[in-house]
Amino acid sequence: MKTSPITAVLLALAVLLFGQLIAAPASAHTALKSSDPEKNERVETLDRVRLEFTESVKFPSVVLHGPGGRTYHEGEPELDGAVVVQDVADALPPGKYTIGYRVVSADGHPVEGEIPFTVIAPDSPSPTPEESAAPEESAAGADAAAPSAPPAAEQPSAAATDAAVDAAAETEETGGGVPAWVWVVVFGLAGVGIGMALSLRKKS
Repeated sequence: MKTSPITAVLLALAVLLFGQLIAAPASAHTALKSSDPEKNERVETLDRVRLEFTESVKFPSVVLHGPGGRTYHEGEPELDGAVVVQDVADALPPGKYTIGYRVVSADGHPVEGEIPFTVIAPDSPSPTPEESAAPEESAAGADAAAPSAPPAAEQPSAAATDAAVDAAAETEETGGGVPAWVWVVVFGLAGVGIGMALSLRKKS
């Protein structure tokens, strides 16, 4: 049986139209294009979550789950066409997190998913060579500023001290055991007594 050219053309158009009807729903659904942070990314800090879709979306919802089941999102997400931005509350402690999102595409089809990522502790900066040398220089300066002990030769020895004590003892023995100032006092009193006696004799 022969097929007329008109029938062949109609068949081709029907097949083409059927294929377009099947592909149309699939192409109409939006999808996540990019995210910040990305899936399985390791970050030190995070101030906000940014999601970009292949087309404009509506009714966005974003949650951020952290360690212990706590949520860290703050306020409502901001929508700008195909971009959704969600603020993060406080500083995120180290641990594993999951971003859960849900939006509605232009044709009313809901799109949702999850993005896991990890927050790591920032690396502490290692000391530079100049910083490492600074404590050593300070210690050296402190040692230089500390007063040094006088040489042993300048300090009076025990032997010299004993010799001085012996010399003082010999001096006292040479004076008969009576200090010199006692004799000065005795002779002074004697002179005063003689002077007074002479004065009385003259008055008599």
